[in-house]
Amino acid sequence: MMLKLEHVTKRFNAGTFDERVALDDISLELNKGDFVSIIGANGAGKSTLFNAICGSFLCDSGRIKLDGKDITLMREHARAKVIGRLFQDPMRGSAPGMTIEENLALAAGSGGWFSHMTAKDRDTFREKLSLLNMGLENRMRSPVGLLSGGQRQALTLMMATFNPPKLLLLDEHTAALDPGTAEKVLELTKSIVEENELTCMMITHNMQSALDLGNRTLMMNSGKIVLDVSGDERAEMTVNDLLSRFRQGTGKVLNTDRILLT
Repeated sequence: MMLKLEHVTKRFNAGTFDERVALDDISLELNKGDFVSIIGANGAGKSTLFNAICGSFLCDSGRIKLDGKDITLMREHARAKVIGRLFQDPMRGSAPGMTIEENLALAAGSGGWFSHMTAKDRDTFREKLSLLNMGLENRMRSPVGLLSGGQRQALTLMMATFNPPKLLLLDEHTAALDPGTAEKVLELTKSIVEENELTCMMITHNMQSALDLGNRTLMMNSGKIVLDVSGDERAEMTVNDLLSRFRQGTGKVLNTDRILLT
């Protein structure tokens, strides 16, 4: 078992008029190599779930285990050594004032501008960048701040997986990109996850992607996991089936204001 959550609960503004249960007694298990897509309306608890796993806050109750180790009380910076994460904003996850090769050196553990990069380091970086098919291998000394959103998100994905993490969390990492670039980054994501046999969780606003990518789909509502499908059941599902199952499980119609149905 790569990831295990046991009865995880998180309340914000506890004991006040504004108290909100963001995660409501969540239990979840992921096997090594699982690629899980997660979908739900705004405020469903998707990003809060990632924050709990990453250690952005301590949960009110429950336990979190990663690869058999209890990380419930582990600090965020310590978890970051084994958990990779990408955000919706392409500006997060890299240092804009540093060059592409310096960012990769930091990700690789070579120290970036604080140490001397060898010719072998640069050859390795150039080889990996060429796999992105974005021409970045020829711009290694360009500041990351000059890259487009898609280029920067692809670079951040490479940085997060340079030393393959035990768990990769993708928090709507293509939502801010144009459709063509988003598709390219998703294909790159799929390739990197498969090649490195990563355990991955991906929040997406696209319901069709939630069914097409990975081997398992979760839907969240009001801090709970209301649907967990995989295998043949998932393979035969349509977007309309997902919407129907959500309605059956919650008694509500899914708010699709920010969700793409196709």
